[in-house]
Amino acid sequence: MLLGRVVGTIVATQQHAFYRGRTQLIVRQVLPNGKFDGEKYVVAVDLVGAGVGETVIVEDEGNGARQMLHAEPNGPVRTVVVGIVDSVTNT
Repeated sequence: MLLGRVVGTIVATQQHAFYRGRTQLIVRQVLPNGKFDGEKYVVAVDLVGAGVGETVIVEDEGNGARQMLHAEPNGPVRTVVVGIVDSVTNT
């Protein structure tokens, strides 16, 4: 899993049938303090209604993502947004 911030939305007129009706977001990885962690980003299927600018939790493992989406074993998905973060507390 990774902590990230939504920086954009994917719009595609032609796409695999698996993605029809599913929102795809561009998410850049962030540190707990909210600063971007280098240039790492992922394209993730949104399961929680996240929007641009929100900090999110991303499941970045294909099998788990497919299970959450009830996809076939070889479904074309690796990452999904599974939560919107209200705050991060460092201890």
